[in-house]
Amino acid sequence: MAVLTVAVAACGGSDDAATTTADVDTTATVDITSTTGAPSDPTGSPADYAGFRAQPTACEAEPPPEPQTLQFAAPEDMGIDPESRPRATLATSCGDIVIELDPSAAPETVNSFVFLAESGYYDGTAAHRILQGYVLQAGDPTATGLGNPGYTIADEFPPADYRYERGAVAMANAGPGTTGSQFFIMFEDAGGLPPEYSVFGRVVEGEDALDTIATVAVGPNSQGEPSTPLESVYIDEVTIER
Repeated sequence: MAVLTVAVAACGGSDDAATTTADVDTTATVDITSTTGAPSDPTGSPADYAGFRAQPTACEAEPPPEPQTLQFAAPEDMGIDPESRPRATLATSCGDIVIELDPSAAPETVNSFVFLAESGYYDGTAAHRILQGYVLQAGDPTATGLGNPGYTIADEFPPADYRYERGAVAMANAGPGTTGSQFFIMFEDAGGLPPEYSVFGRVVEGEDALDTIATVAVGPNSQGEPSTPLESVYIDEVTIER
């Protein structure tokens, strides 16, 4: 199978740079980076939140209310027990996805995610990137790949031998010290993905919804990567159980 080089945008990054070949190998080498410059729309694919609102919603769902414009200086201390296993339910256009959070592995990341979720930051946002066979990327209210909550958090990278497997949930970034609000969920295993993204949970329910999202039609982004959803997948809301 062919090797696929992938760029996953993060807070502070822009549209995603990528080199692809005809076939996708889920054991391929993956490089996650971001580029610079403002997003553009030479392809007809949506390039921002307004573009996603203008197209049909995936799974014949109704679009949720638009997200609030929220910015923060820092996350509040949410008082999460490091030995606990809180759960986050992402109510998406294609069904619920339940994530078990792991504060023992990534306490600052989990604290920030819970803070943003309970603040309503993610409600009504659109997933701006679906790379079929690899990842769903979301968490940017602007849906440009540039959005952030106004702050960054410490990197909490996994061990050097960590393998990003199907269902793993991690933060996107544009390099060390740039983690904000954007996160990704693995559709499949990615053995070549370096341990440079803070892993803070895993999908424990709703794999059927995740699989449905993985089949949403995509078009090219401004860099030519086939990853921009042509039917909008929204996070209607995120609820936390702890």
